[in-house]
Amino acid sequence: MRAGALEAALSPAGRGSLLWLRHGGADVLRRAPVECRDPLGMASFPLVPYANRIAHGRFAFAGRDYQLPRNFGDHPHSIHGTGWQAAWKVEAQSADAVRLVQDHGGGADWPWAYRAEQHVQVRPDAIDMRLMLTNRSDAAMPAGLGFHPYFLADAGTQLQFAATSLWLATPDMLPDREVTADTLGDWSRGAAVIGDTLIDNVYAGWDGRATIVRGDGTRIVLTASGADWLHVYRPPDSVTFCIEPVSHCPDAINRAGGMAVLAPGASTQLSMTIAIDKSDQTLPKSDGIA
Repeated sequence: MRAGALEAALSPAGRGSLLWLRHGGADVLRRAPVECRDPLGMASFPLVPYANRIAHGRFAFAGRDYQLPRNFGDHPHSIHGTGWQAAWKVEAQSADAVRLVQDHGGGADWPWAYRAEQHVQVRPDAIDMRLMLTNRSDAAMPAGLGFHPYFLADAGTQLQFAATSLWLATPDMLPDREVTADTLGDWSRGAAVIGDTLIDNVYAGWDGRATIVRGDGTRIVLTASGADWLHVYRPPDSVTFCIEPVSHCPDAINRAGGMAVLAPGASTQLSMTIAIDKSDQTLPKSDGIA
């Protein structure tokens, strides 16, 4: 797909993932290797019908107990839903837009039948991605959505966003304790992305906007709707990082507040826009991350 200086490619066989996003010939997101089919190697992948982790794959809903398979190697929890490990198909396509669908008939990995849709459109300075989930079963089901984009970082890259709090995590990456949003660095002022510690934490009360400014002056703005939470994944000393707009926190299905519930036939959606701004605006300098 192309529009002006922006181009993108998706892989239906590669779990409905984004292969690349480029603007003016430069990568905005991490670029997938040639012939890649692994979503963990992609530029971005969809999270549906839940985001992040469900503790040990176990939960209770509507008076029944469920056990999902652990779907990420030896990781102790089920993670990221089923859409990132399923093939999608193209329902409609044009030069600057595509609609992908994934139909799930129910089963061990998610007991309820659903249809997921991705609507993707490129503009000369942005990509718009909308993820929709429809309950196709005859009973209510829990529902969650998100996107998992991988951004590039250089030594000067800064990240800025506003949130009300941060959840520290257990060693196996489940939310453990709510603390002030600046505990791992004051992202509200802008902080350096590259650091020597792991960040794999969710922020509550996110206002739906995050700004990345690279050392070369490239300014990238991510906005989202339907996402009150932002999950930040920053491996130590890595040149890639993730800021993931999600509709709920990890393991929400087992916690107060839980996930949204869809009646039979009902739908929910989450949208994300990644825009490139060449206006030479910068973020305030900071000392980075604690």
